[in-house]
Amino acid sequence: MTARQSLEPLEPDIDPALAALADAILIPPFFGTAPPPWLLRALGRGLAGVTFFGSNMTGDTAALTATLRDAAKDGVAGAEPVIAIDEEGGDVTRVTYTSGSPYPGNAALGAVDDVALTRAVYAAIGTDLARLGINTDLAPCADVLAPDGSLVVGTRSFGSDPALVARHVAAAVAGLQSAGVAACAKHFPGHGSTAGDSHRELATVAGTMHDLRVRDLPPFVAAVGAASLAMMPGHLRVPELTGELPATLSPAAITGLLRGELGFDGVVICDALEMKAASAAFGIPEAAVLSVIAGTDLLCLGRDTDEAMYHAVRSALADAVTSGRLPAQRLEEAAARVAGLRARLAADRAASGIAVDGAVGAGDGIGLVAARRALRSSGPVPGPLADPLVVEVEPEENIAAGRFPWGFEPWADVHRVEVADGDGTAAAGILADAEGRSLVLAVRDARGVLALVAELTKARPDMILVEMGVPAWVPSAEISYLATYGASRACAQAAAEALGLA
Repeated sequence: MTARQSLEPLEPDIDPALAALADAILIPPFFGTAPPPWLLRALGRGLAGVTFFGSNMTGDTAALTATLRDAAKDGVAGAEPVIAIDEEGGDVTRVTYTSGSPYPGNAALGAVDDVALTRAVYAAIGTDLARLGINTDLAPCADVLAPDGSLVVGTRSFGSDPALVARHVAAAVAGLQSAGVAACAKHFPGHGSTAGDSHRELATVAGTMHDLRVRDLPPFVAAVGAASLAMMPGHLRVPELTGELPATLSPAAITGLLRGELGFDGVVICDALEMKAASAAFGIPEAAVLSVIAGTDLLCLGRDTDEAMYHAVRSALADAVTSGRLPAQRLEEAAARVAGLRARLAADRAASGIAVDGAVGAGDGIGLVAARRALRSSGPVPGPLADPLVVEVEPEENIAAGRFPWGFEPWADVHRVEVADGDGTAAAGILADAEGRSLVLAVRDARGVLALVAELTKARPDMILVEMGVPAWVPSAEISYLATYGASRACAQAAAEALGLA
């Protein structure tokens, strides 16, 4: 046994031609800020690229991407490896996961409804990514939010009006791609009206196909019109379209609706296959095979998958071709599309003139400008705050966003409570701590803590309520109220300024 074999999984014995085709459509993750040897070897033999998550962003990211790019030189000459990331701004950030995003999310941009501003913010996000050597952004969210404010999508959506969402999706795509970063509109055919979270379960899109066409599809049509280089189907069941399958695994959704009816000819990137909506019923390797059969070109495996799963997916794809389940020409078509994207990324990076220097600039303050414009207030205008106590209610974790820093801690004395404590039982302690002091209550969805809100406003009608989620519930006109449309660092600073805390 060699030293390598004793430390690393053996690479399966796969037909070299099929192994190369499988590698050409995979963007696996890895943990940490140093690429493991197996990944560098895979890039050298043609692996399409990688997907970054929060753990990859805590070191010298520009040096990391340079290492990945150098390793890929032997794989496909003159092409970039796909280096993909979920960087939406707002609540979903990987680049600034430890500090909070300097940009507001889509809900805030939709509230302002200035497409030039949206384009500028996304151009700044794209420039930050380009300076880090990241060339594919799994954004923007093109989901149209249900009128009651779906908790699953929340502030990741531009809003509940399909026309508004469509024009801002087009602006976001244009902004990202102006910086040489590929956009990937998601989650086709629309996650905004689902009750379930596809991270945990197969989510069903409410309504009929007519509802889907009128409500959910316009932003994806706009993304196609804006020449988005990629599109991401979600693990979403549309009974009239996909039957019992998620769109990710449905030929009717990807090949029929997205490519056929909407005319999308770019790269289809699947949502993470480890998500329960796909993996629970099929397992990741089989879900990968079904997704490629359905029309997916590039496979994202998910944050917690490892080298062994990468090998398992390669083997499953090769076996599916050998058995005849997956036509070889479908795999070849996917590989060709990804190769085209990689060549385009190389050309766009050169044309952008943006140096990979790690000098993330936060858009010269455009994020804070946008957050200030998004801020909305109602009720009495509060006077100067006296020794203010800010109480922040930590909601249940949104898996897409994770537990990221949010709130007023840089500017105020903060008391944090969990959402489980938000049923009113925490009110007594909060009121005791706030005696003789101004009280600010910050929430990320007031609907989840209405008992607490009611107790505190009854005892302290002078309290200020700050909604940092979707303002689907609004208090009475007697309550001082601020809505930020997101919990990013930029949104928090805008609210802190408005309250005289910053």
